[in-house]
Amino acid sequence: MRIGLIGFGKTGKSVASILLENKRFSLEWVLRQSNVLEHRSVPEFFGIQSDEPGLIYSSSHTSVEELLEKHPVDAIIDFSSNEGIYTYGETAAKYKVKIISAISHYKEKELNLLKKLADKTTVFWSPNITLGVNYLLFAAKFLKKIAPWVDIEVNEEHFKAKEGTSGTAVKIAEALDVDKENINVVRAGGIVGKHEVIFGFPFQTVRLIHESISREAFGNGVVFVAENIKEKEKGLYNFEDILTPYFTV
Repeated sequence: MRIGLIGFGKTGKSVASILLENKRFSLEWVLRQSNVLEHRSVPEFFGIQSDEPGLIYSSSHTSVEELLEKHPVDAIIDFSSNEGIYTYGETAAKYKVKIISAISHYKEKELNLLKKLADKTTVFWSPNITLGVNYLLFAAKFLKKIAPWVDIEVNEEHFKAKEGTSGTAVKIAEALDVDKENINVVRAGGIVGKHEVIFGFPFQTVRLIHESISREAFGNGVVFVAENIKEKEKGLYNFEDILTPYFTV
């Protein structure tokens, strides 16, 4: 599966390293805003041997249309910013390229654009693309269904510079009918990401915890998603869509 990657920050780099390790994928190119590293290859950047091109381009000099014409891909993976979808979305849909977006905080405008693009191509979006945290969400929803009256607390911890409540915590709260204002937020040091759901039963508690130890967890999530949407028709998908079949077998 040929991949184009949008964004090459800390998480984007971790995702790129996982893609290079997986022989079922070929990292064709990376597109980023910065001119730094332009025209270098990702394997060279990591100092590893690879047959994959993985050339780095800057959006200030190269358009997505040019890239798709010269270096076609099967899917574009977005780890850039809220605005990134405007850079590549319409073009990807035009070329029937699948879109995998892992942007945490889309506004209504961007979500509406994703729905529009899904009329033309396969679109996947999740504010947290790690497999573990989405398994946690599944398990939490099942437990809430069994005991809808249970007391629930949602806690989230991230690195000190992260602004606002995480999109993942908001998604968990919404799924469990917890007021978003009641999410407990901790910002400290270099915590990659931790989410906890506490179920308070009479005389007992159940805690579901997911902790990202390394940003490579996002790369593993991307691989899982890409493999599971490879045969999907056009439409807008989320983790629930691709996990449900595993729970019903």
